Amino acid sequence: MQRRKFLSLGAAAAAVVSVLPSSLTATDFRTTAPKAWEAPTSKEAIEALFGSSAATEGKIEIKAPKLAENGGAVPIGIKSSIPLTTIAIFQDANPRSAVAVFEMGDNGVMDMMTKIKMRKTAEVTIVGKGKDGKLYSAAQKVEVSIGGCGG
Repeated sequence: MQRRKFLSLGAAAAAVVSVLPSSLTATDFRTTAPKAWEAPTSKEAIEALFGSSAATEGKIEIKAPKLAENGGAVPIGIKSSIPLTTIAIFQDANPRSAVAVFEMGDNGVMDMMTKIKMRKTAEVTIVGKGKDGKLYSAAQKVEVSIGGCGG
């Protein structure tokens, strides 16, 4: 019985490996847009990364706590109803505003969760570039407890 289980797991692993793409690529945004990573405000970082800070609201949804008890791990949920090619997270709580940039696959409609670090209360902004080339955004203020102890 052990041999059959081993062979079936091996066959399943071989099937998964054969389905994976032969090459993966990603843009190094720290190299292609270095000023975005040095910008102290979200507006400046968005302009450095996307070329403009003008974005339409309503196509991207942000889900974040109104009060984060631990500024070291603030949960941020991002959901989009439209196909996106790139999505970025910005916040004005730290000396540098840009947090992360994600490139989406062919089906860029997304629903994801991540955690970010925030030193103090600030607005978190999500900006996504649609397949149509337009920018879409959502923002929410997140209050961070002093000392991360909820009070």
